[in-house]
Amino acid sequence: MTEAGWSRHDRVIALRRRSKFANTLVVALENFRTNRTGRNAALVAHYGFLSVFPLFLVFTTILGYVLQDRPRLQEKIIDSAFSRIPIIGQQIANEPAQLQGSLLLLVFGLLAALWAAMRAFNVLQSALDDVAHVAADERPNHLRTRLRSLLAIGVIGGTQIMVAVLTSFVGISGVRVLHKVLLSLGAVCFNIAVVAASYRWLCARKLTWNQVAPGAVVVGIVFAGLQLAGTAVVGRAIANASPVYGTFASVIGLITWLGLHSVIALLGAELNHVLPARRYDG
Repeated sequence: MTEAGWSRHDRVIALRRRSKFANTLVVALENFRTNRTGRNAALVAHYGFLSVFPLFLVFTTILGYVLQDRPRLQEKIIDSAFSRIPIIGQQIANEPAQLQGSLLLLVFGLLAALWAAMRAFNVLQSALDDVAHVAADERPNHLRTRLRSLLAIGVIGGTQIMVAVLTSFVGISGVRVLHKVLLSLGAVCFNIAVVAASYRWLCARKLTWNQVAPGAVVVGIVFAGLQLAGTAVVGRAIANASPVYGTFASVIGLITWLGLHSVIALLGAELNHVLPARRYDG
């Protein structure tokens, strides 16, 4: 039985005829394959990964400006969570005074991060159009695609920073349980709003909020769970790892992390386009 024919196997067909949920799941998985969603998710993760290291360069350069000629602030930075940041954390912990600000590196890092982030959002738009089966002639031109990507970088990127701060605070802080619950709910709401807006505005086909809501809710909840668990686990792992192995673990973990988020986000889009659930009637 080939991969393309598993969904038409007699037992699978019988299950699809009995259950709306089973038929919806099968159709979503088949669309995931035919729409090349796995490949698109990998491309989004690839360009997302490429944008991270220029951002590290930008962060290091800004930190160099901030720490210059401020020994007391350097001591506070060493004892803070900044010293556990992957790749540059060891430099911060050992020789914070060696960090130097550079306008050239700052500009280069910002431009490189912007290029990679735009490529990631360009691919995401194409992936959402593939999921919605938008014809090539109906898709936005290159200029509109890049303008959408710039807007998405500002809005979605800024919101995700807020979510990361919330989940990090929940994962490593000693606040009360009630406060952790409220912060976690806030992270879920932010994620749902961001995912829903992405589905609606980055796809060439006009979609309503009701159409994008199911996938956005599922993906938003899963994202929040992954972020909460990942912050706690990864933070402790990096803190206890040696500098060399901690760097390798950070790189591998980051690639896996971005790939997982990309796949889940596009699966949510696939879910939106197979709803409402129906039994198989073929």
